[in-house]
Amino acid sequence: MKLSRRSLMIRGTAATAAFAATQVFRPRRASAQTGEVNLYSSRHYNTDDELYETFTNLTGIRVNLLEGEADVLLERLKSEGANSPADVFMTVDAGMLWRAEQAGVFAPISSTTLTNRIPEHLRHPDGKWFGFSKRARVIMYNKAAVDPADLSTYEDLADPRWRGQILTRSSSHIYNQSLVASLIETNGLQATEDWAAALVSNFARKPEGNDRAQIEAAAAGLGNLAIANTYYLPRYLEEETPAKKAVFDQVGVFFPNQDGRGTHVNISGAGVVATAPHANAAQQFLEYLADTEAQTFFAKANNEYPVVSGAELAPAVAGFGTFKDDSTNVSTYGINQAAAVQLMDRVGWA
Repeated sequence: MKLSRRSLMIRGTAATAAFAATQVFRPRRASAQTGEVNLYSSRHYNTDDELYETFTNLTGIRVNLLEGEADVLLERLKSEGANSPADVFMTVDAGMLWRAEQAGVFAPISSTTLTNRIPEHLRHPDGKWFGFSKRARVIMYNKAAVDPADLSTYEDLADPRWRGQILTRSSSHIYNQSLVASLIETNGLQATEDWAAALVSNFARKPEGNDRAQIEAAAAGLGNLAIANTYYLPRYLEEETPAKKAVFDQVGVFFPNQDGRGTHVNISGAGVVATAPHANAAQQFLEYLADTEAQTFFAKANNEYPVVSGAELAPAVAGFGTFKDDSTNVSTYGINQAAAVQLMDRVGWA
């Protein structure tokens, strides 16, 4: 079978994982560098299609997309090994990029374009992968119940005055694992475990649902503070029902730790696969993603933040205000991932 523009959607069940690991599925393999790049991506945003089509129009290089959940695609890459048709692996969260790195998926590349344009803390120290969009994991608050002047840091969420107020998704999700991993890097293991234990004591309910579920619970007053990524909130402006649309105005965004290290950020990123049949085209594709025009598209189409200066924000995101982000290198999220998971288990973060 030929890998085509949006040829296959892979989802994360046991059956599809087995399929992804065993199915023979290859695009055309040319004997030399050709005008195509094969992209394995766990970004499930249809808006990215326009980004890829613009790259093709600019360069003549066609983007063949295989889209699925990150864990499933990673298993597929490992199964395919040296015979993989993949040129680029793109996924969300630095912790997932680290998992792919540990599996030997990426080849380091040397690109002055990427190292000059992408801040050092948002890329792998040895050029194995690069961040192309940025996500801020913030404190969202019920505007009717919380004065933002009373908010300050992630660490302060452990204060007993927030008892029964904190909403967050489960510890099994990599977004929270990366947040805790970043705190381990900054504050140390024991201090972070003490913080996490106190945070759990402040939960409004047992963790359930995704970030949107936390935002909606905060709007409804089931708990007044939600830990969530900023890009979820502007999506409520697109809702058809008045109650859903109203969530955007009911919930505020607070950027923690602005008087210190800055707000925790994560990335959506990509790297060139070590066995890429079109490595030159793959690098050209990554360099295109760091272009200001592409960065503006990344930011505005999915309400994310660009990683390069000069790119425009979506109006709703710009309305949240500016913030300082934590300059801890995002690669440490993967390095500290196992310790973060174990710590969260110990304190009962379900």
